[in-house]
This record gives sequence, C-alpha cells and structure tokens, in this order.
Amino acid sequence: MYVDLPEKRYYKIGEVAKAFHVNTSLIRFWEKEFDIIKPKKNAKGNRLFTQEDIVNFKLIFNLVKERGFTLEGAKQKLKKNPESTFEKHEIISRLEAVKAELVKIKNQL
Repeated sequence: MYVDLPEKRYYKIGEVAKAFHVNTSLIRFWEKEFDIIKPKKNAKGNRLFTQEDIVNFKLIFNLVKERGFTLEGAKQKLKKNPESTFEKHEIISRLEAVKAELVKIKNQL
C-alpha cells in the first residue's frame, strides 16, 4: 500500500489512520499488539508516531490486511525472519512508489 504522508518528524494518530484508511482504534490496537511500534507521547498523552513507526505500520498492514496473515501469524513472521520480511517489504514499497509516480505522470498527460 502506498501511503502519501508529508515529510515530518512526528505524525498524530489521526493523520496515520487517515493515511492507512483505518480507524484510530486499529492503530491503538496494533500499537499494543506489536512491540516494534513505539510512539512517543506528549504531556497530554497524545501519541506521536515517528517515520520509523510509519514504516513498521506499513509492514504490519501489508502482512495483516493485504497478505491475509492473522495477528499471531504476523508476529511469528516478524520474530522468525525479520530481516527478510523487512527487505521484501522495502522492495514492494519502492515499486508501489514508482507505480504511483507513473500514474501521476500518466494523469497529467
């Protein structure tokens, strides 16, 4: 899934949920379920997600929503072979970004 977020240091939970087209409750749930997501919290308790958290959300979203893994299956996949999983996801993300750019160029013609 290609996620179009502006380059920022921190993202609010609403921005992340909107970018992934999911509810904020799913973002909070995945934060509790997966230990690779560690948002910072400000004085009011609002979650602030970093660029690294967004990359991890993309990976989890790919495993759970696009490839059909269960939450337990996704956790096991990330524990067993995290390097391979991250590499494959990185390649897929780059290809999706290229595809989105090509579609944008096509629409301008």
